Amino acid sequence: MPKLFFYKQILACAGIILLLSSCNYFRRNNTKEEVAVARVFDAFLYHSDLKEVIPAGIPPRDSIKIARNYIEEWIRQQVVLKKAEDNLDKDKVDVEKQLRDYRNSLITFEYKKELTEQRLDTVVGDGEINSYYEKHKGDFELKFNIVKVLYLKLEKHSPHLDKVKRWYKSELPKDRQSLEDYSRQYALNFFLDDNTWLLFDDILKEVPIKTYDQEQFLKNNRFIEIEDSVNVYLVNIKGFRIKDSVSPLSFEKENIRNYILNQRKLDLIEEMEKKAYEDALKNHDFEIFVR
Repeated sequence: MPKLFFYKQILACAGIILLLSSCNYFRRNNTKEEVAVARVFDAFLYHSDLKEVIPAGIPPRDSIKIARNYIEEWIRQQVVLKKAEDNLDKDKVDVEKQLRDYRNSLITFEYKKELTEQRLDTVVGDGEINSYYEKHKGDFELKFNIVKVLYLKLEKHSPHLDKVKRWYKSELPKDRQSLEDYSRQYALNFFLDDNTWLLFDDILKEVPIKTYDQEQFLKNNRFIEIEDSVNVYLVNIKGFRIKDSVSPLSFEKENIRNYILNQRKLDLIEEMEKKAYEDALKNHDFEIFVR
């Protein structure tokens, strides 16, 4: 019964619109004549269009509300569309070529994506990365200063600061272990991986170092101890590279890996395109009529 009531309400709504327009509009759909529920210029909205946007099983009152809102929105879109068609140049209104080109690009893109997902070898060994770096070392020029550091941020009244200030300068393994244990327990922030290159600018965001010449600062400072009103900052600069110099391999390793993978992808796609062309040529799948 609710379903029957729903259809009665939709038909009643359609009848009101048709009455207001003083016209009867029909189209044949699956051998049946279908009534239109709205018209804007030469465009028509039909009852079956409404059925597609109204969820099944909702109360009739909600169905009518959704139908009315949809009809109103459809009318607004058609009115604006007509306005655009009347005021744009013909070449801008004719979107068939744009849609065709977009469709072709989208299908081709999806195929290339699936092809690379299935066939791309994503394993890049260290030997291949090292070889690429050595052959193209001149291409790896640093744009920023980079550093290897040990870094700690501690509260000013942290315990055993005298020991910490000795540990962070030490090269002894037992002192490094003591520093790591202490940092996990007391440090507000710390970084103890001195095999990793970091941007010096990132260190300056963490440590209130004041310098107008980063290069000179790095050349003249190794151990840095700074205090503000509440914290102590300890930095051991284990190594640095100045911008415009050759970037180290470890800093470029991931970039090289991504470049190699991208080149493999391009080669795979080029191979696919070449084979597709050769197969079509061999099978006489295309002809050129103008020379």
